[in-house]
Amino acid sequence: MIKYLKEENFENEIKDGKILVDFYADWCGPCKALGEILEQLKDVNVLKINVDEHQDLAIQFGVMSIPTIILFEDGKQKKKNIGLMSKDDLENWIR
Repeated sequence: MIKYLKEENFENEIKDGKILVDFYADWCGPCKALGEILEQLKDVNVLKINVDEHQDLAIQFGVMSIPTIILFEDGKQKKKNIGLMSKDDLENWIR
């Protein structure tokens, strides 16, 4: 399931379970390609954050390039990746 985050609810959204957060921008080609791959994932909830609208969150998590994905488990950051990945590589990375 893909959901779009707002800063006001970020902490609440990542607190339970395995959550993949996608920092993206509408104008970013690789972000669009990654978004299509994320729609195919079944084992993880995906939360998207538009860096143009939520710069504070991007700064908080050190997002310097997009797309950047961060995997959270029960509110704790576990992994971070920058750039486009294939579906297979992404599924392996999440495991």
